[in-house]
Amino acid sequence: MSSANPTSLPPRSFDPGYLLRLWFGLREPVDQTAYAASGFGLMVLKYLVEASVVFLFTFKTYFPWDFVNPLISVRQKYFAAPAPEWLAWAFILWSLPFLWIAVSMSVRRAVDAGKNAWLGLWVFVPIINLLMMIYLCLLPSDPRRRVDLSQDPYTREPLIEHQLSSALLGIAASAAICLTMVSLCVYLIQDYGGALFMGTPIIMGATSAYIYNRPYSRGVLSSIMVAELSIFLSGLILLLFAFEGIICLAMLLPIAGAMAILGALIGVMIASIQPQRTMTLLIPISLLPVMAGAEHAVRQLPEYEVLTTIEIDATPERIWPHVVGFSDLTDPPNWYFQLGIAYPKRATIVGSGVGAVRHCEFSTGAFIEPITAWEEPTRLAFDVQSQPPPMHELSPYRHVHPPHLDGYLRCKRGEFRLIPLEDGRTRLEGRTWYEYEIFPQSYWTLWTDRLIHSIHKRVLTHIKQLSEASSRPL
Repeated sequence: MSSANPTSLPPRSFDPGYLLRLWFGLREPVDQTAYAASGFGLMVLKYLVEASVVFLFTFKTYFPWDFVNPLISVRQKYFAAPAPEWLAWAFILWSLPFLWIAVSMSVRRAVDAGKNAWLGLWVFVPIINLLMMIYLCLLPSDPRRRVDLSQDPYTREPLIEHQLSSALLGIAASAAICLTMVSLCVYLIQDYGGALFMGTPIIMGATSAYIYNRPYSRGVLSSIMVAELSIFLSGLILLLFAFEGIICLAMLLPIAGAMAILGALIGVMIASIQPQRTMTLLIPISLLPVMAGAEHAVRQLPEYEVLTTIEIDATPERIWPHVVGFSDLTDPPNWYFQLGIAYPKRATIVGSGVGAVRHCEFSTGAFIEPITAWEEPTRLAFDVQSQPPPMHELSPYRHVHPPHLDGYLRCKRGEFRLIPLEDGRTRLEGRTWYEYEIFPQSYWTLWTDRLIHSIHKRVLTHIKQLSEASSRPL
């Protein structure tokens, strides 16, 4: 093949420009060698970096079989204490470029092999993704289907009304995908998983951007704007039809917006390198129920621990009565609690010792907490027998109660420890163990951990005020 041929592949060297086009570009062809070398090479690099970081901060060994395990929940144990709270966030941000490389190269590898471009999106599906990558590694290139890179993919359409109609059609299709997936995942199989919160925004972004760029390519930036608008308007539809409230939609927006950008880039890429019939959009859309079903069948549910501490200028004996039960919290709650998130108001106890029942009253109801350890004045532990909803949803309507408010966040048990310090002071520790059946947990537990810390802080600060006031001489 002549080097002057615009469809010829660039030299396979360590040219940084070529690697950037290969990994992050939209139109660079991907043959078997490039796909296999990049896929396995970057996988090894990602594992080595993550294993080193995990060992540096936790002294735990991050095993290769946990790294390749499709269950995200398997890796949650590496983010537990003593890992810093920001580590889970860092791993999410670190993984985004690798996610783009895997998807974009799989799409272009499928095209290079003469297959449908949407086939590359199967790398999103757990377990199937590894099989799909091996399949794409084995497929030979098909020169007859090679993209002519000399063609300008961004030929502009002069008629603005056609561009607007394409954008509206893409947004409408995305909204239909959103409503279908919410109905399927939330109300049919009762599952809040990665297929809903990650897969759906990606497919929404890809669909809206693809439709927007057909039959004319209209650019990356405007395509991303269309994809983000489809996410925003779909969220507004969920709010107006009382599927969800404002608080949960606001927490969803960061991850949905990021995934929509990824989807928009996929849609632009496919529209520019391999024209499709409209019916082929059923291929990526059909991935979503498969992802939801596979995820629901094989996931594990880890238990999380949240620890908050405070130092009090009083002895454990002075603090103990205020740990067992405390009076009304008079300090006004933080602004986010006033939006509807549950916050503690008071605690009472019936009986004493193991078997007593503690009632911790929140703004949404009471936690019923049978005492399991009564080691006065150093340790009080309890199970959670029942609990109220974690929030009252903020909504234009009076009563909105989405299913995730019932039983998806489960507090299992709690504990107070009082540790004597020098000079008659005490370190008071509050712990909560909980399960959270909303995925991807690496993202959602960042919110729940922070909110539980805030609840702990409110209670511990109140106990500190009561204990120090009772310790002052009259």
